[in-house]
Amino acid sequence: MVNNFSQAEAVELCYENVNGSCIKTPYSTGPRVLLYAVLGLGAVLAVFGNLLVIIAILHFRQLHTPTNFLIASLACADFLVGVTVMPFSTVRSVESCWYFGESYCKFHTCFDTSFCFASLFHLCCISIDRYIAVTDPLTYPTKFTVSVSGVCIVLSWFFSVTYSFSIFYTGANEEGIEELVVALTCIGGCQAPLNQNWVLLCFLLFFIPTVVMVFIYGKIFLVAKHQARKIESIASQAQSSSESYKERVAKRERKAAKTLGIAMAAFLVSWLPYIIDAVIDAYMNFITPAYVYEILVWCVYYNSAMNPLIYAFFYPWFQKAIKLIVSGKILRSDSSTTNLFSEEVDTD
Repeated sequence: MVNNFSQAEAVELCYENVNGSCIKTPYSTGPRVLLYAVLGLGAVLAVFGNLLVIIAILHFRQLHTPTNFLIASLACADFLVGVTVMPFSTVRSVESCWYFGESYCKFHTCFDTSFCFASLFHLCCISIDRYIAVTDPLTYPTKFTVSVSGVCIVLSWFFSVTYSFSIFYTGANEEGIEELVVALTCIGGCQAPLNQNWVLLCFLLFFIPTVVMVFIYGKIFLVAKHQARKIESIASQAQSSSESYKERVAKRERKAAKTLGIAMAAFLVSWLPYIIDAVIDAYMNFITPAYVYEILVWCVYYNSAMNPLIYAFFYPWFQKAIKLIVSGKILRSDSSTTNLFSEEVDTD
């Protein structure tokens, strides 16, 4: 009896003296500080890394291309994940409690889903853009224009926001599993279980664009391989100026496709385990342990911080843009016309 009483006394709650409060599972000081540092770093990278991408593309006129506008919109989605989702999820993950109210819990879930699916749809549009650019580089500017890019951006945001708010804000995700939701719900928790119908739709919204991207990038790399062999075979032959220009353009577009293909692969590696787990959970009455769920969720969140790092590693123009922004040279009246693709850029 004494042992049982002591165990009951040792239980911590998210809200003491509140009936129906969630049980709190606190970490000791060391792991707690480490988790705040690691998860907080992800949020900081997502916010400031993507902000640099957005500023660079919108400020420098040389970067005003259809592809880069898609990248800027993708960065906007990742930036919003870093601002509206990751800081609150950090507290939830470390403290094992939700302290931001039921209303923002709904918005948090909607923002989470909206921005993450917006990233997926943008990557799908970018893969189509890259396919056209690599397979037909000379006529590409007339096929994938800024207007076409704008339509892709609007549709990507419209479908992702409409999907998430129509499900989570209206509570449609809980239809048919009300008893299970009641059993899982407590004060200080923020869960959004999906019923089997909605989780199937969620899986399809992930699976179909993913298959499209994998197929397109497969085609791109086959074309790139063929072009590389062709260039090698005619390297020793005299070429007309138009042929030389075509090969230079093709080489540049292949490099861009490779970089964005890496961004797509990183997205899939981050997302696939979470999506598979969500499907399994819906059909197995949500058996995933809380710590496993948190790990999978943060793999998805950290993807929002990865794209700027990929661009910084592979894109010299982004490295030069960062130097201009950080050094304050972006404030010069003529900075927007800086040539970011030259061998050297004056950053003194």
